[in-house]
Amino acid sequence: MASAGGGALSILEYFGGEDGNRCGYCKSEASNMSHGMWAHTLTVQDYQDLIDRGWRRSGKYVYKPLMNQTCCPQYTIRLSASNFQPAKSHKKVLKKVQKYLYVGEVSHSKNEGTSGEPMDSQAESPVSCNVSILDKSEIPQEQLKPLNIEQEETEKDGESDKQEATDGCSPGQRERQEHCIQSAEGETHSHSHPKPGRGADVSKPPCRKAKDIRKERRIQKLLQQQTDKTSLPEPPTGNPVCKAKGNCSKSVEEFISVAAPENAAHHLEVKLVPVSMEDPEFVSSFDRSAALYAKYQMAIHKDSPCQCSPDEFTRFLCDSPLEPETRPDGPACGYGSFHQQYWLDGKIIAVGVIDILPYCVSSVYLYYDPDYAFLSPGVYSALREVAFTRELQRKAADLCYYYMGFYIHTCPKMRYKGQYKPSDLLCPETYTWQPIEKCLPLLERSKYSRFNNNPKEGDRDLLAELGRVRVLYKRTVMPYCIYKKRRKGPNDEATVKQYAGLVGQTCAERMLLYRS
Repeated sequence: MASAGGGALSILEYFGGEDGNRCGYCKSEASNMSHGMWAHTLTVQDYQDLIDRGWRRSGKYVYKPLMNQTCCPQYTIRLSASNFQPAKSHKKVLKKVQKYLYVGEVSHSKNEGTSGEPMDSQAESPVSCNVSILDKSEIPQEQLKPLNIEQEETEKDGESDKQEATDGCSPGQRERQEHCIQSAEGETHSHSHPKPGRGADVSKPPCRKAKDIRKERRIQKLLQQQTDKTSLPEPPTGNPVCKAKGNCSKSVEEFISVAAPENAAHHLEVKLVPVSMEDPEFVSSFDRSAALYAKYQMAIHKDSPCQCSPDEFTRFLCDSPLEPETRPDGPACGYGSFHQQYWLDGKIIAVGVIDILPYCVSSVYLYYDPDYAFLSPGVYSALREVAFTRELQRKAADLCYYYMGFYIHTCPKMRYKGQYKPSDLLCPETYTWQPIEKCLPLLERSKYSRFNNNPKEGDRDLLAELGRVRVLYKRTVMPYCIYKKRRKGPNDEATVKQYAGLVGQTCAERMLLYRS
C-alpha cells in the first residue's frame, strides 16, 4: 500500500451528461440524467470529498445525478454509526441468523427474505458512458424492479377509509359520499332524493379524496416526529440507548460477538479482503466469488450469463480507482476498496463490496447466494458493516459514518435505507447534511427538494478561480490558465468550468483533469 503523502494523484476524464439514459428504478427511457467522469486513479480523500458533493462510483466510473432533471432524484444518505441502535426488525434478523448458526433452524414466514425486505443493499443504477482512453465499455444497467408507489399505502386503514373519504364534507356531501362508498362495497340501496335543506354547505371546504387525506396525515406525522426528535437529547456516543423501563437496547455487537457454543450447527466467518490481485486471499477466492456474483445476478436480477461473466464482475466490482493508503492514525487495514466475504462452513455465501474512506465506510454493492435468502443477507450485511464502522472508529476517530449510497424517495424499494437511524440526506444545492426526518415531508411534496432552509446559504466550495483548476495535458501538469494558452483547437472553457463547478474548488485544484 502507498502511504499517506506518497505522491498519488487523482486523474479523471469528464464527460458532461446532458444525454439521458434508461432509468433502472422507474424503467423510463432516456430519463435518467447524470454527469459522469472516468477515474483512472482516485485518492481516498478526493473520493470522500466527491461523495460529499453527491458523486458515487460504479467500478471506475464516477457519476453525479442531475437532481432537478432526472426522473428519480438520488440523494446521498449517511448513517451516524456511533449513534445507531437497531430497530425491532433489525434485531429479528440478527436473532434469526444467530439461531440458524447455533441450532441450524430458522423460522420461515411467507414473505421472509423476498419482497418484504431489501435484499440488494446497494443496488444502484449507474448510467452508460463511453470512455475515451482506457476503457470503451459501458457501465452495466441494474435490473431493479421498483414496486408501484401505491403499494406503500397499507391496509391497516381499510376500515377507516369511509371516515377519511368524508372528512371536510358538508352533511349533504357526506351523505352522497357514504352512499357511493356503500354502493361500491356491493350493498344494495334504494335511490332517494336528498331531504330539503340538506344540500352542500358552501361555507365548508369541498370533499377530498381519501388518498389525499392520508398523504396529508402522513406529512403531519413526519413533521411531528421531527419535532419530537429535536426535543429529545442525543444518546451518548457509542453507548446503548436505555428505554423508559430501565432496560438497555441491545447493540449489534452484542448479537454478533457472542461466542458460539462448541456444538453449534454452523460456523460463520467474515473476512475483509483488499481488492487487489497482489493479495493472496483475494486471488485464491476470486473464482468462487465471481461464480457467486453470476449466480446472484442471474437469479435476482435476471441477467444473462454474458452480462455477469468474470470480466464483467472484474470491471464492475473489482476494478477500483481508489489508491490504497495507510496512515499512522488510521485503521490497521488501511483505506481503499475491500470485499467483506461471508464464509459459512467453508463456503462463500455473500460478499459486501465496500470502500473505506477517511470519514466513512461506503457501501458499494452486495451479492449473495440466493439459496440463503431466508437469512436476510441484505439486512444482516448492512448491520455488520455498521458494526465494522464502529470498530474502525476506535482507531480512526474521524471515521464515524456509514454511507448507504443513494436514498430514492420515488422508488419504494429503496426507501428502506431511511429505516437506519439517525441518518442524514445531502442537500443537493448547499451540500450540507440534514436530518432525514426534516427531509421526508419535503420529498412527499416534491421529488426534488432543497433541504437547507436557509436561503442565504449556498455551496461553500463554489468555484472561485477557474485558472487554478489543475489539468493534465500532454503528460504535463499545469493550471488551466497556462493550459488555455497552450491548447490548440476548439475552446473547452465551458466544459472545464462545468467540471470544476461540480467537483468544487478544492477538488478542482487537487485532482488532475485529463485533456487531449
